Amino acid sequence: MRAPRKIRLSTTPTTEALAELRLGDIVYLDGLMYTAREGVYMRALEEKANIPMELPRDSAANFHCSPAARINADGSFEMGAVTATASFRFAKWLPEWIDKSGAKLIIGKGGMNSATYKEHFVPRGAIYLSTVGYGTGALLGRGVENVEAVHWNEELGLAQAMWVLRCNNMGPFIVASDKTGECLFERENAKIAANLHRVYEGTKPAVLKRYGETDDRSDEVIG
Repeated sequence: MRAPRKIRLSTTPTTEALAELRLGDIVYLDGLMYTAREGVYMRALEEKANIPMELPRDSAANFHCSPAARINADGSFEMGAVTATASFRFAKWLPEWIDKSGAKLIIGKGGMNSATYKEHFVPRGAIYLSTVGYGTGALLGRGVENVEAVHWNEELGLAQAMWVLRCNNMGPFIVASDKTGECLFERENAKIAANLHRVYEGTKPAVLKRYGETDDRSDEVIG
């Protein structure tokens, strides 16, 4: 198995740069990134509000994130951690959003399944990047040079607003789905499941069990 590559990638990536990405590559981003989650999707797609950015010219990177940030009385911004939120929650909006915004990088936590990637991401040339582990919000925040703007904060609140971030070497993110639509987490989970029986070798059944507990290894769920 090859070692993961470290890649610097623009938030307005070329088709060629996206095609080079492979599952497990570690990516650091440069350029403008915007946050968009259910509030933005509902406002732009369901309420048909005009998107307050020129997309994808300004950015093709949509981060599923609610920054730990505030707007000061003088209009300036303060930002600390930028912790990702679970992307599967927004899957139903993503096909229309990618079509409307031209997004090529969808970034978040946990990802979705390969069926979603193959049906909705691959035909649109989009890639999914996942945060690496938990507790990385402060680390990712170091890659934010500046808050360029905050859109729709009065309508949606700070957590759901569209934050526009100027990034410099922001990461690490991991390529969780590439141009083929394969899913990194599904691939690795299959390897774990195939060897799960080895965890139980030599163990004895538990004497005391809580309701619902079982010694049947086939009942283990990895996913």
